[in-house]
Order: sequence, then C-alpha cells, then structure tokens
Amino acid sequence: MFKVKAESNLSLSSFQLVQSSLPARTLAYTLALLFIFSLLILPFVPWQQTTVGIGRVVAYAPLDRQQLIESPINGRVVKWHVHEGTRVKKGDPIINISDNDPDFIDRIRSEKNALLSRLEAARSREDSIRARIISLRSSKGSAVDAAESRRLMALDRVRGAEQAVDAAKANLKATDIQLDRQKLLVEKGLASKRNLELAELDHTNAVTGLDRARAALDAAKKEARAFGSDTGKVGEDAEAMINDARASLASAQAEVARVLEELPRIEARLSRQQTQEVYASRDGTIMRILVNPDTQQLKEGDGVAIIVPDSEDKAVELYVNGDDIPLIREGRKVRLQFQGYPVLQLAGWPEVAVGTFGGIVKLVDVSDNGSGSFRILVEPDKEDRAWPSSAYLRQGVRVRGWIFLNRVSLGFELWRKFNDFPPMLPLEEMNKIE
Repeated sequence: MFKVKAESNLSLSSFQLVQSSLPARTLAYTLALLFIFSLLILPFVPWQQTTVGIGRVVAYAPLDRQQLIESPINGRVVKWHVHEGTRVKKGDPIINISDNDPDFIDRIRSEKNALLSRLEAARSREDSIRARIISLRSSKGSAVDAAESRRLMALDRVRGAEQAVDAAKANLKATDIQLDRQKLLVEKGLASKRNLELAELDHTNAVTGLDRARAALDAAKKEARAFGSDTGKVGEDAEAMINDARASLASAQAEVARVLEELPRIEARLSRQQTQEVYASRDGTIMRILVNPDTQQLKEGDGVAIIVPDSEDKAVELYVNGDDIPLIREGRKVRLQFQGYPVLQLAGWPEVAVGTFGGIVKLVDVSDNGSGSFRILVEPDKEDRAWPSSAYLRQGVRVRGWIFLNRVSLGFELWRKFNDFPPMLPLEEMNKIE
C-alpha cells in the first residue's frame, strides 16, 4: 500500500514538471483571442489600395531631358573641347570636325557661283524677252493701223472707180442721144456727114471710157479685198510672233525656277559643310563622349556626345502594370522612393510612411510600351516636402512609386489579392459598361 501511494505521488510530480507555466498559458490565450478578434474586425479595417511602379527621374520638359549631339557633316574628328563631366553653357564649342575632302567646300562654292551665273543669265534673258514682247505689241498696233489705212484707201479708190463708171455711163448715154440726133439730121439733110462722123467718134470714145472705168472699178475692188486680207494677216503674224516670245519667256522663267530650286540645296550643303564646329545647344553637362578623336570617321547624323541639360523642373517616369491602369488618372497621389534614400512605407497606411516624397500623377499614356506596361508622369506635390536638389536627384536615378487608388477594407483587399483580381472600376465607369 505504501509502495503504490509513493508511485502515485512520484507520477503526479512528473506531470506537474512537464506542464506549461501560467504566463505561457496566459500568452497563448491572449494570442488566440487576438487572432480571433483580428478575424472579426478584418472586414472593417480601412485599407488604401496602391499599385507599384518602377521608373526613373527625368526632366519635366522634353527639351530638358538628355539629348544626343549629332554630327552635321561627313568627316573626321579633329579636336574635342570637352570631356565627360564637363559643364557647358549654350554656345560653347563641343567638337571640331574636318571634312574628308579638303577641296569639297571649294567645289560646292564653284557650283553655287555657276548657279548664280545661270540665274543672272536667265533673268537677263527674261527681261529681254519681256522688252521684245512690249515692242512686238507696239509694232503690231502700228502694222495693223497701216494695213487698215491701206484698206480704207483702197475702198476710197473703189468708190472713185464706181463714180467714174457712172460718169462713163452718163457720157455714153449722151453720145448715144447725140449720134441718133445726127443720124436723123443727116437723113433730113440738115447736118453734114462730118458732124455724124464726129458723133460716132464720141460714141466710140464713150464706150471705150465705160470699159476702162469698169476695168478700173474691178481692179480697185480686188485691191480692196487684198488689203482687207492683208490687214488680218498682219495682225495674225504679229500675234504669232508675240506668242513665240511668250513661249521663250516661259522657258526663261522655268530656267529661273529651276535655278532657284537648286540654289537652296546648294546653300544648305555649303552651310552644313561650313559648320565644322559643333556647339552646345543648352546649358548642361556632357554625360558621354561617343566617338574617338582623330581615328573615327563620322557620317552626317551620327551621334558624337550626350548632353544632360540643367533643369530644376524634375518629374518621375513610372511604368505600371496594365491591370491597375483603369484607376490611375491625373491628380492621383503618389509616394516615391528615390534610389539611395531609405524609407519605411506601409502601402495600406500611407500616413505612417517615412522617407518617401510626395507626387501627383500628371500624365497617363493612352497606349502601352509594347509589353503591357503603361507610362505615367509624376510631378512634385507642392503640398508635400520638396524633392532633393539636382545635386542629389539626377536624371536617370531609379525610383519606386506607390500610386494611391481607392479606399477599401483590408478584408476586401486580401480577398482581391488571393484571387488576383484587378482593382474595382469606378461606379460611373461600370454604369457606362452596363
């Protein structure tokens, strides 16, 4: 009996030794209660939906972003005035380029001078033809007036010949009457035969005169018709000469136009070849030199250096997945982490973020970049703390950004994440879709 009781006491003592202590049990109960409480309040905890974008710092104005300096001519690098990291002002020399053919510029100048000579000759010919047209028009008027005067004179001669015919007819009629009268008197013995012969002679002369007057009238009419035709011919010949001169004038004008068309191209080539020294287009810093001096041949348009313009007007270029792009629009708030700046960012509770900088969405691209990501442009939030200066925040610095979307419950957000659903569209957009 004593032995069994001793064993029972020993067993109870061992059990007590392996039991959890009271503080441990209290902690376990507390954690379990907290877990259950968390599950109960989870649907009601507010959560800020965010989407993450990765990008870099850029200048807000496109002209202030890094630029490629190009070679204006074909040639070879002769001298560099800068090196990588050199700060330059607008108009400072960057590089000297020499043409591969040292006589090329002289030949272009000779070609330009030849074009100018052609232009001068064509314009002189144009002026000469214009003067000739004016002279032909003047001579045409004089020639037409002279031909018209000859035609009118011929008409006057026709009228004179008609009057002569009328006079000859009247004279013939008078001689006929006189001849008949003399014949009657001779038959009655009242006149001599000599008077009859004279009357017959006058009659014969009157007939001859009528024939002569008629011939003169016919000749005058033919001459009048000839002068009338000559008047039209003079005008047509003069107009033909004027038209020929106009054709020559058009040819001269076409030559002037061809020369004027070729001249700008020659001047552009000459200007490009003369531009053998490249200057900085803006204030900035030479970031990279792309060609070697004295050894590398350049073509027109080849890049020789990269310049980063000075600009305090910074922006951030972020790329966001297309699943979240429906809710991103201008005016959305953004929290930014710049490369080299430690941060503490709780996406759902931006109020407790530390080390981030504020931004506002300024632009959302209407199309993706070809891989399903959309570019957005973020400008500084003037109501937040200022971004670092250009000495620390240079163009190209990597950036991570959190774009704030809608306010939802934490339970909804976890359910959305577990199911890989996109953010909910705005109500007005859903109504449009329906």
